[in-house]
Amino acid sequence: MNQVEEFISGIRFNAQGLVPVVAQDATSKEVLMVAWMNAEAIHMTIDSGWGTYFSRSRNKIWVKGEESGNRQTVRSLRADCDQDALLLSVDQSGPACHTGHDTCFFGQEIDK
Repeated sequence: MNQVEEFISGIRFNAQGLVPVVAQDATSKEVLMVAWMNAEAIHMTIDSGWGTYFSRSRNKIWVKGEESGNRQTVRSLRADCDQDALLLSVDQSGPACHTGHDTCFFGQEIDK
């Protein structure tokens, strides 16, 4: 088993075969977005070096920025301690959010 297959075999996918992914800016460490990956999207991300996800609403694989040009160049992909969530460290080209914001986390906020 190669390194990629070993990594994927350790992931605890949900009943739909998906795992949540947090995309984080590699330099600023700002959280850009949260999405989902299946095993194929993980393979494609590693093989291509582009942030590649699974769209639950469209039921298909999509490459971040394939339409907008706002791509994510992947620096690293790691699993959390329970292997049921992933962290993708990326260099984001243009806004990460489909609304045109730099991050998807620009809305309501509660400070404590």
